[in-house]
Amino acid sequence: MMKNNTNIEKPYFPNSPLWGAGGLEDIISSLKHNKLRTILTGLAVAWGIFILIVLLGAGNGLRNGVMSNFAEISTNYVEAYTGWTSMPYKGMKAHREMKFSNKEIEIIEKIPEADKVNAVISTDQTISFGNEYGNYQVRGVQPVFAEILCLKIAEGGRFINELDIKQQNKVVVIDKRLEESLFKNENCIGKHIKIGSLMFRVVGVFTKKDWRERVYIPFSTAQTIYNPDKKFWWINFNLNGVQTTEENEAFNKRLKTVLAKSLNFNPDDPQGVWIWNMQQQYIQTQKIFGAINIFVGIIGIFTLIAGIVGISNIMLVSVRERTREFGIRKAIGAPPASILWSVILEAVMITAIFGYIGLVCGVGVTEAANWILSQQNANPNGMTIFKNPTIGLNYAFIATFIMIISGAIAGYIPARKAVKIKPIEAMKEV
Repeated sequence: MMKNNTNIEKPYFPNSPLWGAGGLEDIISSLKHNKLRTILTGLAVAWGIFILIVLLGAGNGLRNGVMSNFAEISTNYVEAYTGWTSMPYKGMKAHREMKFSNKEIEIIEKIPEADKVNAVISTDQTISFGNEYGNYQVRGVQPVFAEILCLKIAEGGRFINELDIKQQNKVVVIDKRLEESLFKNENCIGKHIKIGSLMFRVVGVFTKKDWRERVYIPFSTAQTIYNPDKKFWWINFNLNGVQTTEENEAFNKRLKTVLAKSLNFNPDDPQGVWIWNMQQQYIQTQKIFGAINIFVGIIGIFTLIAGIVGISNIMLVSVRERTREFGIRKAIGAPPASILWSVILEAVMITAIFGYIGLVCGVGVTEAANWILSQQNANPNGMTIFKNPTIGLNYAFIATFIMIISGAIAGYIPARKAVKIKPIEAMKEV
C-alpha cells in the first residue's frame, strides 16, 4: 500500500495553452511559481557579469590614468643629472661635485640615438606683478625643450625661439596657474613681470600641469644672469632607435661611460651622473599593465565560472524537483524534446534577463565613476592614476553571451538525464 505523505509539496502543472510544447508562457509560469529559485539563480548570473565589468573597468581606468601621464611628455625622453662622486678616481678624492658644460652637450649631440639635446638651468626666484608675488622655479631652456616636454602654448603666445637665445632676450613663458595667480582674469601676453630684480616680458603661457608653478626663460639669458661660470647640472633629450628594455639599459650604460670620461670620474660610480630614461620606464609600465590585464581577465573568468556553476546547481535542483512533472508530461504524450527545450529556454531566459541586469549595473557603475572623475580637478601635482574607467560594450556583450550559452548548457545537461527517466519511475518521485 502506498504511503500518503501530506508533507510533500504538490507538483506544479502549468495550465498554459502551450503546456507540453515548451512554450514561452509555460516557462514564464514556471519561473513565477518558483520565484525564490529564479531570483537566486539570476543573482549569481548578474553578480558574475557585474563583477567582470567592474574589474575590467577598474583595470582600464588605472591604465588610462597612468598612460595619460605619459601623454604629457615624450615617451622617449631621457634626463641626465650631475651629482657628487662617491668613489676616488685617478688620484682624485671622492665627493667631488660634477657639473655639465657645453662640452657635454656637444658629446651627446654626436650620439646617433640622441635627438633634440637641451641644457637646463634651474633656480628659484621671487616673481611679482603689481601687488601679487610668490616664489617660483625659473628654468633656462632651449627652444627644443617645448618639443621634448610636449608643451602646449595657449593661443596668442609662443615659446622661446632661436632669436631669444641669440640676443639673450628677457622674455618668459609662464604656467597657466601662475597666470591666474598674478594676472587674475587679465591677458598677460606682452606684459612685464619681475623675476628677482629684473623685468621680463611675457610671450607665452603653457598649459602643461605639473606639481608646482614654473616659468621658462632663454638658456643664454639664464646663463648670463645665474650661471656666469657657464656650468649646469641638467641635460635632457629624446632617444630614437631604441625599443627594448635591454637596448635602453645598454644605452644608459654607454651614455654614462661617455659622460664619465668627459667629466673625469669612475664610470662605475653610481652617484657621479644620474640617468633617468622615460622610455625604459614606459616599456616596464606597459609590461606591468599587460600583467594586470591578464590578472583581471583571470579573475573575471573565474567570476563567470562561479556564476555558471551557480546556475548549473540551481538548474540541477530545479530539474530534480520537477521530475514527477516531467513524468506526467511524458505519460500524456509530450515529446522528450519539448521537455528538454522548456528547461533549456528557462535557463537561457534567466541568464539573459539577469545577465542584462548585471551588464546595465556594471556599465552604470563605470560610467558614474567616469563622470565623477571628470568633474574633479587634477591632483595638485598634476598627475592622475585613474581615468575613464569604462570598457567597450563588445566585451560586456561577449561576456553576457558566454553566460547565456553556459546557462543553456547548464540547463541541457540535467534536463537530458531527466527526460530519459521512464514515466512510471518519474511518478514515484514524490
